[in-house]
Amino acid sequence: MKKNKIIFWTATIIIALMEAVMPIGTWIFAPEYMTFGTKALSYPDYFAYSLVIAKVLGVVAITYPKTSITIKEWAYAGLSFTLIFAFISHTCVDKNIGYMIMPLAFLGILAVSYIYSHKLNSSKNEKL
Repeated sequence: MKKNKIIFWTATIIIALMEAVMPIGTWIFAPEYMTFGTKALSYPDYFAYSLVIAKVLGVVAITYPKTSITIKEWAYAGLSFTLIFAFISHTCVDKNIGYMIMPLAFLGILAVSYIYSHKLNSSKNEKL
């Protein structure tokens, strides 16, 4: 149980830092770089802002303990889609292998968070 909790929170914190804290930090402290990545992929500027808002909401949903299971499932799905589409965008547009692998690596970390969130929920249900 304790091992599962440590694995879940480690993976979830990594995702939270990458998907929410870093983009918010960029938005606040270096707004001139806010659209740097999305502009290079030929997306409009507003896309970067909406993406950050969606990612922050997803991270809040997966980290807040009292979020309903249904909302958490949708949040994991949404975060997964953003990472999959980031991989596809980099594959089609800039073909930079480093940029292509990074979203897949974080997708793997997100999968660990998802798997261990279910392990924690099932162990809670067994105690009831």
